Amino acid sequence: MLIVRSPVRISFGGGGTDLPVYYEKYGGSILSTSINKYFYTILSRRDDDHIQIISSDLRAMENWSDLAHMVVKGTKLELPLAVLQSLQRHVAVNLFLASEIPPGTGLGSSATVCVNLLKALSTYLQIKMSKYQLAEKAFEIARSVLGKPVGKQDEYASAFGGLNFIRIETDGKTQVEPLDVVQDVRRELNQNLMLFFTGTARDSGTILREQEKSSQHEGHAVAALHEIRWLAERMRKALVSGDLNRFGQLLDEAWRAKKRVSNKISNMGIDDLYELAKSKGALGGKITGAGGGGFMLLYCEKPRQQALRDAFMVHDVPEMRFECESEGAQVIVNDPFLDGNGGPGLRWNLLWGPPDKANPNYAAAQERVL
Repeated sequence: MLIVRSPVRISFGGGGTDLPVYYEKYGGSILSTSINKYFYTILSRRDDDHIQIISSDLRAMENWSDLAHMVVKGTKLELPLAVLQSLQRHVAVNLFLASEIPPGTGLGSSATVCVNLLKALSTYLQIKMSKYQLAEKAFEIARSVLGKPVGKQDEYASAFGGLNFIRIETDGKTQVEPLDVVQDVRRELNQNLMLFFTGTARDSGTILREQEKSSQHEGHAVAALHEIRWLAERMRKALVSGDLNRFGQLLDEAWRAKKRVSNKISNMGIDDLYELAKSKGALGGKITGAGGGGFMLLYCEKPRQQALRDAFMVHDVPEMRFECESEGAQVIVNDPFLDGNGGPGLRWNLLWGPPDKANPNYAAAQERVL
């Protein structure tokens, strides 16, 4: 049995510059961190020729015997099916998929699913994949195979983990640069970041497609993205120098620039909540992901946080506590003993009642697998 987990992310700056329509002309710059909210894949071997996928988030379960000739695009489980097809290797496995974060909330959950499944299946099939290969393969599946209007930042954030500055060249080459931030500043940053669920999940595709369309020609959207990329660089410098107040102020500037990219990124309800947060002491913030709903990220110093929480509770806007993490996609259990996959250990058969040495199952239960 394999258990693999991959983190979701919060993006501070540069979102939108990771779309090909922008970075292929100008290059992209993104500042983000992974957080300790994870997507999990549990993989176990089957003895027949089938593949079974159970998704707790989508409340879907399907069983197939032949994926090679299936058209997966548009199906409810298109993402795991596309990952399986992309590896071009026959497997007979059970896949149980579960997330700590609901889909459509702006934390990069779709990319996390893809990265996590690739990590699980490549480990099971003993296919060596670096973190860069994991991220690029996940991006290729979402963008080229499924036709999603996605950028690159989510896949890289989930594969690598940690607080990173991600640079994308015009040819698509991507470099992940971990930030050299002293531990005390990291700790204070973590304490001052807050996430609140606005109560709405959304399909980011509509917003991203509109953004791609508006970014094809020079205009107000492209000018806003230039500013967003520049502000991401300034945020990186503020964190490295330990100037967290400046970081919070830059978050505010970046959010105002982001809203100029598309009128679907925010709405009156989101704007009212954001101004309420500012009035209670938040220095800056943003809607995570493409916008339109999901989680609101805020930077607020600890002494002012309770007043902000109380104000948001009046409006039934709950907080999700979290911490930044640095592990990225990783195998947390790889034990063939658990599903009898031929590795070392004891094969156990459950016997109800007191042991009966005359029962043929008794001897089998003691069998040592060498």
